[in-house]
Amino acid sequence: MAVRNRPALPHLGGRKPNFRERLVDVLRAALITGELRAGEVYSAPSLAPRFGVSATPVREAMLELVKEGMVDIVPNKGFRVTEVSEKQLDEYTHVRSLIEIPTTVALATTADPDDLEALRPLALEIVSSAARGDLIDYVEADLHFHSGLLALAGNEHLVEVVRDLRRRSRLYGLTALVEAGRLDASAREHLELLDALLARDETAVHEVITRHLGHVRGLWAARREE
Repeated sequence: MAVRNRPALPHLGGRKPNFRERLVDVLRAALITGELRAGEVYSAPSLAPRFGVSATPVREAMLELVKEGMVDIVPNKGFRVTEVSEKQLDEYTHVRSLIEIPTTVALATTADPDDLEALRPLALEIVSSAARGDLIDYVEADLHFHSGLLALAGNEHLVEVVRDLRRRSRLYGLTALVEAGRLDASAREHLELLDALLARDETAVHEVITRHLGHVRGLWAARREE
């Protein structure tokens, strides 16, 4: 899973991420999907070969993730992945619903169609990632899609609040969805949402975004039975 070989996904404003940002994105996605397991301690040298880079940039990237509360420093050992409780997941999803549902519905009447269409490549990348079972790319594209969509509301603080909530979540159930062949349907909700927004159909937008957020908590974040 070498970082250098992964395609760069667009950031807000159309700027491509630099190598350090790219590595932070990849490590963050590995944490969100549970590829790096909660409670486990990982050292930069042990992670470096796994992501096809040297230890120094991994250490720097993990320090960025410490600031986001996703990992803690364990002196002389490395970084421990922080635990996220079921209660916290419920709270994150509740706050996201309060913000994202009305904001997204409002875009049905305010967003420029060209700006909405500009998000289609990300929506297609989400579908493509789901089809090939690439959860790292899936989570990255999903984060950029929803951040880009909310940015059309013109409130940068709102976008950052939601990005932080999404980063802190853990989508334990994604692997199970891939194995069951059910992730593709969830992925296609992004295209469905775009089409509803372009049709200026507020009722359909509300239905899709509500269903999608329900999947995030009900399916994606569901803990698998050991």
